[in-house]
Amino acid sequence: MTLELKPRKRIGLVAHDNKKLDLIEWARYNRGMLAAHDLVATGTTGTMLQRELDLPVTCLQSGPLGGDLQVGAMIADGSIDFLVFFWDPLEPQPHDTDVKSLLRIAVVWNIPVACDRASADFMISSPLMIGSYERTVPDYTAHNDRELPGAGKVDPADFADPADPADPADPADPADPADPADPADETERAQPDPTLGPPSKIRP
Repeated sequence: MTLELKPRKRIGLVAHDNKKLDLIEWARYNRGMLAAHDLVATGTTGTMLQRELDLPVTCLQSGPLGGDLQVGAMIADGSIDFLVFFWDPLEPQPHDTDVKSLLRIAVVWNIPVACDRASADFMISSPLMIGSYERTVPDYTAHNDRELPGAGKVDPADFADPADPADPADPADPADPADPADPADETERAQPDPTLGPPSKIRP
C-alpha cells in the first residue's frame, strides 16, 4: 500500500530544551522552504517558531505534558508526513518514554525523520520535498487480525454475579445455612442447650 504525499506536506517540529535554538536557527535559514508547507510543533517550540518565522504553526501541548504523544498520534493517523525532532542525547528527559515512543511510531509508519541538523539539511534540500512522493505504508493486517491469546475460551462461570441470589456461593444467600447474616442462625445460637442445666450465677 502506498500513500501519495502532496507537494505541500505537513511537517512536525519538535526540539528538546537544549536543542531549541538549534532548531530555530535551522528553521530561520530554511524559512522560504518551510513557508510552502504546513507546520505542527509541540507547545514551547511552536511558540518560538511562530515568533521567529512569522509563519502559522499549529501548536500542540508541551512535550512533557503530552505534546510528543500528540505528534505520535498524528503520525499514526497519517496527519504528519515528515518529522524534524532535535532530541538531546546528553540530557535525561522527564518524559523519556514519550520520546522513545515518538521515534518508534515514526519508524512504524515509515515517515522521514531528521534527528539532527545535518539530517534535516539533507532532507529538506531533497527534490522530494517540493514534489509528490509515493510513501510505502506498511501492511499490518496480519498484526490486526492475529488470534488473541485465550480468545473464545472464556468460562461464563468466571463472571458469575456475586449479588445473584441463585448463586450458591453467594455469602448473602439466605438459603445458605452457614450464612452468618441468616436470622435463623442467630435464633439457633440464642437457644440454651437443655442438657447443660441452668446457667451458673457468678457472685459479685
